[in-house]
Amino acid sequence: LQLLPRRLAATRAEVGAQPPGSVVRVPWALRLRLQRGAQRRQRGQGTAAAARPVKLLLRSRRPELSQPRWQTVGRWERPQLVSAGWKHRKACGDYFQLEPSQEAAPALQAPPPDAEQGLSFAEMGLQPALLAGLEGLSVGRPTAVQRLAIPALRHGRSALCAAETGSGKTLAYLLPLLDGLLSRPEGPPAEAPPSPRGLVVLPSRELATQVGAVAVALCRPAGLQVRVLTGGGAAGGLRRQLRAPAPGAAVLLGTPGALREALRRRFLALERLRWIVLDEADALMDESFEKPLEEILAHTPLAAGAPGPAGPGEARTQVVVVGATFPARLSETLGKFTDVGRFVTLTTQSLHRLPPHVQQKFVRLKGRDKLPELLQLLKEHPASGGAVLIFCNSASTVNWLGYILDDHKIKHLRLQGQMSAAARAGIIASFQKGDVSVLVCTDLASRGLDTTSVQLVVNYDFPDTLQDYLHRVGRVGRVGSKARGAVISFVTHRWDVDLVRKIETAARKRTGLPGMDSSINEPPSKGG
Repeated sequence: LQLLPRRLAATRAEVGAQPPGSVVRVPWALRLRLQRGAQRRQRGQGTAAAARPVKLLLRSRRPELSQPRWQTVGRWERPQLVSAGWKHRKACGDYFQLEPSQEAAPALQAPPPDAEQGLSFAEMGLQPALLAGLEGLSVGRPTAVQRLAIPALRHGRSALCAAETGSGKTLAYLLPLLDGLLSRPEGPPAEAPPSPRGLVVLPSRELATQVGAVAVALCRPAGLQVRVLTGGGAAGGLRRQLRAPAPGAAVLLGTPGALREALRRRFLALERLRWIVLDEADALMDESFEKPLEEILAHTPLAAGAPGPAGPGEARTQVVVVGATFPARLSETLGKFTDVGRFVTLTTQSLHRLPPHVQQKFVRLKGRDKLPELLQLLKEHPASGGAVLIFCNSASTVNWLGYILDDHKIKHLRLQGQMSAAARAGIIASFQKGDVSVLVCTDLASRGLDTTSVQLVVNYDFPDTLQDYLHRVGRVGRVGSKARGAVISFVTHRWDVDLVRKIETAARKRTGLPGMDSSINEPPSKGG
């Protein structure tokens, strides 16, 4: 009994030493009940997942942020983004992946049964010679943009043709315009300078050469001459490129600089021009092309009130603008020569949307980790896995990365704008033939070039704009590609994260990318 007060005093001293409320005791029975409930829920989730696997639209490293295909995010909802915290340095190593939601490219999907457009090229009423040319190109059935554009352009309307990359826009404008030339044959020009009846303006030599090869294949059965004018040399070089057997070239393709130089030297006349195409219009509106383009348009019979190519009673030259986006400056430039309000707009449903058949992965990395990640990708890529495109934002990065790949004995080619035209042409030809399967390049290779053999695109440097991202991702999964392909993007800078958030939001909401314009607005009035 004498020890009891001492024990009570010691207990009270211990209790007084502890901060009040610092210990919460859970009854043992309640603790067991909670553990059993958690185990039952885990077993139920595992059974449900094994019985019915969920197909994902977006796969995240953190499963709670993945989005199944069935889930729909409303237009005004703000989804929880994987990339929301990617500006923090601790986010490095995180990633998410957009899974393919369909097998074939949208351009190859069959039209609805009640569609007004014909299901085949023959049903569209094209000339037999053009059908023979298509057979030589191994082109079977039209794509979505071709079903849309060919009937409209055959009526002679000036138009804006906007479609996603890799959808077959080249044939969409060449076929109806060549069909118009064949249906209205003309005699040889009376003047000495070559005077084509069709003109295609393209932003690069490589693209002009590629489209020229398609035009030659289409025109050969019809007996029409095609010439490609890319400059690069003295005046004799321009004359040699324009020279063609009688009755002369009916179709001319060229770059703005070479065409302007030929017009200034009076090696070329455009008075007989029946149609003109501005391909890759957003690139043609670059500051370096704007003045030459205006000078070319000034030589064509476009102006309101001017006589047409066949006289005062003839319709004026048909203008076709092709691209994915149309800058505001384009309406101002065309507005000086023609009435842009009369243009008809032709757009596909997949315009400005992420390709649903291509896997796209975004990885948040530190700058120093990009090179090891790229080397690991290239070493794991199988030899039978198709060609690889590695995009950089500058020529200096292309050269530096090329030296690193040389040190690691990785065979590759480099392509950037500081190379000569002849060197670039040889590199592109070698890559397209399959001599080398890895190409390190700038955005020079992101527009228009035929890359059906490419199955992997790596954005070593994340593109500067959403338009550039769409052009890069359009190098895989194209019409004619054997596989859907994949895209892997390294996200390093804080400004890269801003673009990735817009891409992720558009993917979750299944909408187009923001900030894209596919229409030509009326130019502002000069009065007032």
